[in-house]
Amino acid sequence: MREVVIKALLVDPSNNSPVVLLKDRDSRKALPIWIGDSEAISIAFGLQSEDFPRPLTHVLMKEMVENLDAKIDKVIIKDYQDSVYFASVYVRDSHGDVMEFDARPSDSLALSLRSGCQIFVADEVFDSEAIESPFAEEDEFHEFVEDDLNLGEFRRWREEVTEREHDSEDA
Repeated sequence: MREVVIKALLVDPSNNSPVVLLKDRDSRKALPIWIGDSEAISIAFGLQSEDFPRPLTHVLMKEMVENLDAKIDKVIIKDYQDSVYFASVYVRDSHGDVMEFDARPSDSLALSLRSGCQIFVADEVFDSEAIESPFAEEDEFHEFVEDDLNLGEFRRWREEVTEREHDSEDA
């Protein structure tokens, strides 16, 4: 099992899909995971520690878990089959018992940002799907996330995609 951190939220230029980049803490490799638009927005807000005017699903989930006297313990991306990643969210109750919930990686990652829990990737998944980091040094990751990950730009991008989708439906 490898511990990873969310290092960047990017847009795949080939299809305008959001991609979250998970960097291994102990190597220069990163795992890209293509995600949905709504999860990307939630992850973007989480990365920038911003609140949405109304609670997003992941904020609601975290608050529900905590109000039930439990905590989100960790998330694990545990499998990859037929181009689909599988994850689990582990919740620890007040008695110390741990429950595992099947989840999409994108939801797991958005929830981990809210709860501050660790993110892990199964060794087999990481070994088969990770790529060499597109950034030479850790500082480049930090600069990219701090300087280039702009929520306003992300919103504009999403509006452009929505507009293009509407235009193609009308054609």
